[in-house]
Amino acid sequence: MSDAKNNLLLFFDRPTEPCFMQKGEEKAVFQLPSNYYPDKYKTSSDTLSSRFEAGSTRSVPIRNIALPDLSLPMQLPYNDQFSLFVPKHRVMAGRLIDIFMGMRDVEDLQSVCTYCQLRINPYMFNYCLSVAILHREDTKGLNLPTFAETFPDKFMDPKVFRKARETSSVVPKGNRMPVTIPQNYTASEREPEQRVAYFREDLGINLHHWHWHLVYPFDSADRAIVNKDRRGELFYYMHNQIIARYNVERMCNKLRRVTRFNKYREPIPEGYFPKLDSQVASRAWPPRFEGSVIRDLNRPVDQIRSDVSELEIWEGRFMTAAKEMAIVLPNGKKMPLDEQTGIDVLGNLMESSIISRNRPYYGDLHNMGHVFISYCHDPDHSNLELFGVMGDSATAMRDPIFYRWHAHVDDMFQEYKSRLPPYGNDMLDFPGIRVSSITVEAPGGANRFTTQWEQSEVELGRGLDFTPRGSVLARFTHLQHNDFTYKIDVNNSSGKGVMGTVRIFIAPTLDEDGRQLSFDDQRRLMIELDKFSQPIPAGSSSFSRKSAQSSVTIPYERTFRNQAARPGDPGSAAAAEFDFCGCGWPHHMLIPKGTPEGYPMVLFVMISDWEQDRVQQDTTGTCNDAASYCGIRDRKYPDRRAMGFPFDRPIQANRLSDFLKPNMAVKECSIQFTDQIRQRAPQA
Repeated sequence: MSDAKNNLLLFFDRPTEPCFMQKGEEKAVFQLPSNYYPDKYKTSSDTLSSRFEAGSTRSVPIRNIALPDLSLPMQLPYNDQFSLFVPKHRVMAGRLIDIFMGMRDVEDLQSVCTYCQLRINPYMFNYCLSVAILHREDTKGLNLPTFAETFPDKFMDPKVFRKARETSSVVPKGNRMPVTIPQNYTASEREPEQRVAYFREDLGINLHHWHWHLVYPFDSADRAIVNKDRRGELFYYMHNQIIARYNVERMCNKLRRVTRFNKYREPIPEGYFPKLDSQVASRAWPPRFEGSVIRDLNRPVDQIRSDVSELEIWEGRFMTAAKEMAIVLPNGKKMPLDEQTGIDVLGNLMESSIISRNRPYYGDLHNMGHVFISYCHDPDHSNLELFGVMGDSATAMRDPIFYRWHAHVDDMFQEYKSRLPPYGNDMLDFPGIRVSSITVEAPGGANRFTTQWEQSEVELGRGLDFTPRGSVLARFTHLQHNDFTYKIDVNNSSGKGVMGTVRIFIAPTLDEDGRQLSFDDQRRLMIELDKFSQPIPAGSSSFSRKSAQSSVTIPYERTFRNQAARPGDPGSAAAAEFDFCGCGWPHHMLIPKGTPEGYPMVLFVMISDWEQDRVQQDTTGTCNDAASYCGIRDRKYPDRRAMGFPFDRPIQANRLSDFLKPNMAVKECSIQFTDQIRQRAPQA
């Protein structure tokens, strides 16, 4: 194991402090060649080196290598915001990723990183180094610290940092009390949208969205980094599930389902005031006022000149492709969209990347939608404002307009899905398998999920630049559910043992007015809770599955993991649990909030034929417990069926009960919310 591999993690410690300062628990110091220092430090380089080596426990010598051409990524000013949605930024980041990927060994990568860390925008540097670490063969196994640790300013009230700096400066390390992040600090209770702020502003949800885009970058000279298995379909399905979850949260809070943002020239009724400050850009994130309208963009500083009419043209072309079940290729010919890969092709058109089949024609609809909304307060840069929270994958989900935009994006995908033939019995039934019942065993009683608030802690010390060293904890409040267990009874009359794929979903039963939901509406509100393979012996049997084993979520310890807690060396068997495991829906948000009286839901279970579902591949040593949303690293998506099966297509049935086959079962249940706060139990 090269020390340089471990040393790469030091770049995530206090990311805006120069890398020649002490880093990490060991107070490591990079020994830079004199020509690596920027001009403002060159005259003092010897003094600086001696100053920070005093008290250090480890020195890291840096190779003096022939540096690559960094002129393109250095065009982004150091103190600006960075956005994957801005085309110019994507190009710059793609070049920097290619540079990091192209370094001949880890020592050279470490060397170029020291040079870049002193000159390149910290947000872009952090993103590009993270992508390279995740994809280089010689850096696999490194545990990336969470983005909330490194840049906490993107996730919480800036008052927290003033208190944290006061605490770190005044109180000795061992006696520091956690700093409390206020709950619901962005608007008053008079604002209806604030009822679901706990969802939109949840740290874990926003970390998931950032990490997903980290795992699935847009641009790179190495096509394999972008062209992952079923990437376009995964983009569709992950966001489809976010909209379903958000709509159910709204219904639990007596709000109507989200209204699509599909009329680009009409005012946006909701405002959003993020109450965030950028520590890098040294300015507050701009708000979006009620009644804002997106307008033509002319921002030379960002190399963006685009009219709203372009969105309308791209949308029209996408909708034509969905309705005609065919896309136009660059040579003018049409390529049919088949049942198996059509949604993947469309997903790669919608989230434009280097693997789009016709980027010039279908444009950049999803990303530029984010960009237009994020600049609606200053479309021509006349006020020298940066983009709003919709322009950053780490902050976009905080804004109500994110869900309105993605509800519209999902509708466009549904145009294609609606033209696929309904699943026949040959796809839905599993001959010989009958699911007798599904029961939820939970502390609140059978078939009753229970939720409440929980207070947990996240480490801020890594992200508090230019302050005394040591741990500084922030305490935040989030939704949490009590653990529960599914118990499923099955009868196998085939006469032999078989392997099945168990698929579990949950959905509301009533609409906002208390009426029975139509089955088509209910289908689109189905939330995937779990999916797993299960041996089923001949005859009657039963099996159980704990909620903590969900294929959708990652546990709290990985959403908010502390770098110092990793077991063993990076890449070792002891540390395997940390490999590529930051992507996944936060487990504390698995179950919707519910209501005090118990919100009515229906639980659905289906056992499909694993022989038809399985993807033959070795998944040893990979992190696959959140595969439903994130896939598996360097592997195929672990299910041959369409994502969301069997509810991804319209169904010829009026009610869920009419749709059921013997290998399916449902159970009426409820989610009961208690408006109390419990403290998270310390981990053993």
